[in-house]
Amino acid sequence: MEEIDHLHELQILELAGRWKFSVSRHKLFVNFCFSIEVGGVMENLQNFTKLQELWLGRNRIKVINLCGLSCIKKISLQSNRLTSMIGLEECNALEEIYLSHNGIAKTEGLSKLVNLRVLDVSSNKLTSVDDIQNLTRLEDLWLNDNRIESLEDIAEGVSGSREKLTTIYLENNPCAQSPNYNATLKQIFPNIQQIDSEYGNGNISSPLLSEVVSLDMLLGENRVLEVIPNSLKGINHDMFIY
Repeated sequence: MEEIDHLHELQILELAGRWKFSVSRHKLFVNFCFSIEVGGVMENLQNFTKLQELWLGRNRIKVINLCGLSCIKKISLQSNRLTSMIGLEECNALEEIYLSHNGIAKTEGLSKLVNLRVLDVSSNKLTSVDDIQNLTRLEDLWLNDNRIESLEDIAEGVSGSREKLTTIYLENNPCAQSPNYNATLKQIFPNIQQIDSEYGNGNISSPLLSEVVSLDMLLGENRVLEVIPNSLKGINHDMFIY
């Protein structure tokens, strides 16, 4: 990434195919978000030691390689070609992980991520939930559109966050056809507020829709959209390049 190697103060980096993103200032640092495709390989990120958010959706990435970055709090690798979650285990600062629409068959490498609050592994190939039993801060868990058979497996797999979890999505899994589905989940997670898109106050199909609208649903090919995350709202719009 020769174009941005010199930006050592970078905190937010978005490299997504087809979309044009903004240039913004956040926490007194200048953060550049380019519409560059990574091309399937995560490399040369080691200089961005202060990077806190990394958004690499739709880049044909097959393997997670964060090059030793330890400050990452949010990472999105949605709609890539991942088959494994290995590569996240040393990123102890992670609070939000978005890995939907890949080919992941097992949740792994997460047991040390004690700060994790949001985990999205929807639309993958999961048959069970593993390696998150020790997590106690998990609030949002997105497992919809997988192959999970048993609610008992969910109860065991998410045992560390039973009291903390407020949102869970399991629709389009075999377990969602279980008798007394909603009642069972409310018993397992006593503070649950949102179960799938039909229970609770929300009607959301992705945890990122609170910040960005599904681009594929709203836009055709070769369209350009300005995306302003909630964390950047309130910033003077004169600072954005369209």
